[in-house]
Amino acid sequence: MHDPRIDALAKQLAGYSIDLKKGEKVLLDLYDVPDSIGIALIREVRRKKGIPFVRIHQSRISREMINGADDTQYGIMAKQLLAEMEDMDAYIAIRGSHNISETSDVKQAAMALAMKHMRPVIDYRVKKTKWCVLRWPTASMAQQASMSTEAFEDFYFDVCLLNYKALLPSMNALKRLMEKTEEVHIKGPGTDLKFSIKGIPAIVCGGNYNIPDGEVFTAPVKNSVEGVVSHNAPTIYQGIAFDSIRLEFTKGKITKAEAGSKTKELNRILDTDPGARYIGEFALGFHPVIREPMRDILFDEKIAGSFHFTPGQAYEDADNGNNSQIHWDMVNIQRKDWGGGEIYFDGKLIRKNGIFLPKSLAKLNG
Repeated sequence: MHDPRIDALAKQLAGYSIDLKKGEKVLLDLYDVPDSIGIALIREVRRKKGIPFVRIHQSRISREMINGADDTQYGIMAKQLLAEMEDMDAYIAIRGSHNISETSDVKQAAMALAMKHMRPVIDYRVKKTKWCVLRWPTASMAQQASMSTEAFEDFYFDVCLLNYKALLPSMNALKRLMEKTEEVHIKGPGTDLKFSIKGIPAIVCGGNYNIPDGEVFTAPVKNSVEGVVSHNAPTIYQGIAFDSIRLEFTKGKITKAEAGSKTKELNRILDTDPGARYIGEFALGFHPVIREPMRDILFDEKIAGSFHFTPGQAYEDADNGNNSQIHWDMVNIQRKDWGGGEIYFDGKLIRKNGIFLPKSLAKLNG
């Protein structure tokens, strides 16, 4: 039996997230997902008089390609993919994953080579198209979230079909507050971090780019970060699982990075290029339905009462000048049940134990 929530999701993605217009071309990039969502998207794009194009991917085949990557191969691939992307007005990617660690044993040099060649394609997509990226619920994701498959599917659709538009007034209030702020001070267990966000725009994420959404982000002035941050949410990057990452900063640079038994792997990633040891994004997350981490960054970075601090590439819309092949959103949850914490803007307490204090931001507390 067809699940009508799939049609509702396709409608939200095409109609609200990318706001597809008549005659616009949209690339549907589908990774390990069922036919039903691909068909629903094609039909919805056509219903809106758009022109759908489709790419189908399988994670194990992609892994095999990356593992043997060379410059000639990926140079040609990147050229072809960039030409395709330049023909598009919009882009929707839906990424299922039966094994989030599928690329954990890919050679680091091969991964770096592939990322280097794919960066112009990603940059064009982000800067020049209307785009939206989301996961697809699988049994493995349910297992990550410690939920039954059915319960996770219900959770997934509750999360993705949130009425983002209703949160926009409070999101915009947070944006204005962040853009008036010079110094941020974050305190919590294992965390005492200070940095400037002066002069850098704050960007509202209200269901247009990543689904699930629910954050406002900016970036620290590149050389301003001082102190230490302990990320209490587990994460996964390049197929490798990390827990309890601790970073120390001096003049903006990560000078010490620890992750228990994965410290070597952590530092290897942070040594990918010079920009990987500087921060490219600071964001406050507040999705009311997302409460616990599940090693899926599109969900985890939006956790209610969280912030994320991102080594690597800055976004063009909130650019602090940092460039890198890496963009790794590391999450700290500051709700009381996760140890609490405080965020100060120019010395004023803005959020305590994950709860925003200004009345204009109250709707972001869920």
